[in-house]
Amino acid sequence: MPCSARLQLILAFLKPDICQHKTLVQEVTSRIVSNRFYVVRSKIVQLTRSQAEEFYFAHRGRFFFTRLVGMISSGPIIPLILARHNAVQQWRDMMGPTKTFRAKVVSPHTIRSQFGLTDTRNAVHGSDSIDSARCEISFFFPEFDFDKWMNVDEEKLRFGAARWDGERCIHRLQCD
Repeated sequence: MPCSARLQLILAFLKPDICQHKTLVQEVTSRIVSNRFYVVRSKIVQLTRSQAEEFYFAHRGRFFFTRLVGMISSGPIIPLILARHNAVQQWRDMMGPTKTFRAKVVSPHTIRSQFGLTDTRNAVHGSDSIDSARCEISFFFPEFDFDKWMNVDEEKLRFGAARWDGERCIHRLQCD
């Protein structure tokens, strides 16, 4: 559904507990697409402990840091660059509260409510702002040219020149 407002890019990723189950990966990605997000980039990665510590550096010293780093480096994750109008807020609404128990009570239809196991093993991650999205995207997709995408591909995607490639878990521009 084309919209005149520019798309926002954010980083999301599916955590190891989701990635262990192909059907859960398919269900979450299906929800992403059905909620009008475009998947601009997608890949499977296994973070080392050192990479996980670097990614979650802002949380160093917090009581959950070691647990968070251990969980995120325990298995493959699927980072996604998502695009949508008002993407940060829309993705945060889809994810639900960080704390799984709270999500089950106040937002029972969210991803974290339905697939989260604990506050750390809460199924998905998402950028909390446009600025953090840019940093997080460059962490997982260092080759991705944010500015070029916004200047060249954003308008094409916004006006519907893309098709869903479920096998690669990405929207492909019609010219690709």
